[in-house]
Amino acid sequence: QSMGSTLHYIHNDSDLSTNSSFSPEEERKSKVQDVVPQALLDQYLSMTDPSRAQTVDTEIAKHCAYSLPGVALTLGRQNWHCLKDTYETLASDMQWKVRRTLAFSIHELAVILGDQLTAGDLVPVFNGFLKDLDEVRIGVLKHLHDFLKLLHVDKRREYLYQLQEFLVTDNSRNWRFRAELAEQLILLLDLYSARDIYDYLRPIAFSLCADKVSSVRWISYKLVSEMVKKLYMASTPTFVVDLMNELVEKFCRCHKWSGRQTFVFICQTIIEDDCLPMDQFA
Repeated sequence: QSMGSTLHYIHNDSDLSTNSSFSPEEERKSKVQDVVPQALLDQYLSMTDPSRAQTVDTEIAKHCAYSLPGVALTLGRQNWHCLKDTYETLASDMQWKVRRTLAFSIHELAVILGDQLTAGDLVPVFNGFLKDLDEVRIGVLKHLHDFLKLLHVDKRREYLYQLQEFLVTDNSRNWRFRAELAEQLILLLDLYSARDIYDYLRPIAFSLCADKVSSVRWISYKLVSEMVKKLYMASTPTFVVDLMNELVEKFCRCHKWSGRQTFVFICQTIIEDDCLPMDQFA
């Protein structure tokens, strides 16, 4: 009992220092729930207190971030209001390891919270991570498809304009970043229309096919073959015809041998994966 009152005292004290429009009493009520003992939740929420990180454990914010999806699942989406402020505090933490931890789990949190809360509370955080350090961006990139498939179609289309930015990294030798992008684009083909694939994903795929690192190129051949398959099955035949003409123009007739080799490998993948009828291939 005495521990509970102490925790409430600590929690109220920290509320007084925030620039919230709520009174301390209202602020405390917004953190109250009936799923777990309130003292336990108050203890967890106090982990983001800067003084605690300095005196107790410098890694405490990272542990807090790691556990957050589990806490959210336990409390349920109806009690998300208890965690929202803590989540936003962690998402803007000075340590990139804390932000990276959240970036790797944001798609899991989106499933727990549902589409409305995701659109309102998680999408702004997700957008911030997209502009962060590569160590943080890789977290959202690895689960890009998992997150985008949970968004409304119109919201999802907004990210088409940003996919190109993943080709730029802090360190150009970070080829695994581009390899991961190619893997994710294969999955994203199912989420977008034929026109969107042709207009936005095709230029990125062609750029990846000409990458300096062979591991990136090999995944990109698979990406292009899947793109051919998807566009062939679309109701508008002009997209796949234009794509194949561009493959011939850009790679088959390339003045560099590496470009012509790329064309052969793409053809091989198209045949192996049965992406086109043979008469169309011919």
